[in-house]
Amino acid sequence: MSKESVAAVVLAAGRGTRMKSALPKVLHPLAGRPMISHLLATVTELKAWPLVVVVAPGMDDVADSVAPVPVAVQERPLGTADAVKAARRILEKFTGDVLILFGDTPLVTVETMERLRAARRRSDDPAVVVLGMRPAGANEYGRLIGDDDGRLEAIVEWRDATAEQREVPLCNSGVMLVDGAMLFGLLDKVRNDNAKGEYYLTDIVEIARKEGRACAWVEGSETELLGINSRVELAAAEAVVQQQLRRRAMEGGVTMPMPESVHLSYDTQFGQDIVVGPFTVFGREVAVGDGVEIMGFCHFEQCRIEQGAVVGPFARLRPEAVIGEKAKIGNFVEVKKAVIESGAKVPHLTYIGDARVGAGANVGAGTITCNYDGFGKHFTDIGAGAFIGSNTSLVAPVKIGDGAVVGAGSTISEEVPADALVVERAKANVIPGWAAGRRTRKAAAPGASSKGKTSSNS
Repeated sequence: MSKESVAAVVLAAGRGTRMKSALPKVLHPLAGRPMISHLLATVTELKAWPLVVVVAPGMDDVADSVAPVPVAVQERPLGTADAVKAARRILEKFTGDVLILFGDTPLVTVETMERLRAARRRSDDPAVVVLGMRPAGANEYGRLIGDDDGRLEAIVEWRDATAEQREVPLCNSGVMLVDGAMLFGLLDKVRNDNAKGEYYLTDIVEIARKEGRACAWVEGSETELLGINSRVELAAAEAVVQQQLRRRAMEGGVTMPMPESVHLSYDTQFGQDIVVGPFTVFGREVAVGDGVEIMGFCHFEQCRIEQGAVVGPFARLRPEAVIGEKAKIGNFVEVKKAVIESGAKVPHLTYIGDARVGAGANVGAGTITCNYDGFGKHFTDIGAGAFIGSNTSLVAPVKIGDGAVVGAGSTISEEVPADALVVERAKANVIPGWAAGRRTRKAAAPGASSKGKTSSNS
């Protein structure tokens, strides 16, 4: 195994009790995917292999989420050094660099990981390189005891630190890179004679120094080293990820007049010359083509909007919605599992589900496709150039032919031929003078004189 190769161990055995959740901490989402998946994506970009995730007994949901990455089980919560030792079966013969990461610190960048690797190549051949940070304000992180040249002597946990050591501004993030040829030998020498009675991973720095090996540190930003232990910290990390995603979108050709109000998913795909209005939410698997205009207060998930379309405001596109080129989806329109073909218009107050709206068709306000009969979903096919009048109910399965016109207020349950007009309404029954007579009868009824008055006993 080449010394230039790198493996990674991701510690994810924590139960996350401060999250107050049945869901394991590392599976709580950031921008639509579990926080540990963010980290694994970055590690994959680094091309680290072998890669192993350490979990606690019974964390099958975490194992399923990270598959096909292998997992190792830490049988008892004896500390971070013990957790890394759980990966021995997979990494014992590995002699390259081993990157040790934490599943609840998901924002570490590939650039920072590469800086750790570069530090391992220093002339003094450090056995351990630790990632440090300088957080603002008071904190109880462990302190890095070293010098201005990046030489590291020890890591002292807060509970074990002296008053002087607690004044050191450089703090331990937990992330480190270790010479794989030494890793398990160092871990086997860690003792638990400390304030918490745990086997600290951080102790390997002092052990390596006693064996004559240099250790070093590099510094990362507090933002990328945010640890997530509560829902408050989860929200802070979400804000960081959203800011990154918005910036990437705007740099790629998207205009956002109020970017801070737009919520993106990690996999949102944008073309160029797109405008996204305020308070729009992009769920997972949304792709937006060039020249699309999205007005404010829209919600999208698992859908596609093609070139030149206009959507919103207050539109909702649900899974498998496809909005064709230069189509129009207006305010208070919901589309689900339906294709709106090029140039078609669904301007307002409409539900289109399990359907096709043909090219150039127009669907009037208040129209719904009645796709569910209580047992199954059925398909509505609206032909190209068709005109659907306002307040129409299309009872699926049903087909409206190309160029057909459906009169407003109709309920259509049978096929309409191409270019036909169909109107389905009850005949109006007009009774002259009925309203005036009703008012006269009401006025003459007993007790009518007290109408609108309030009882003195009320």
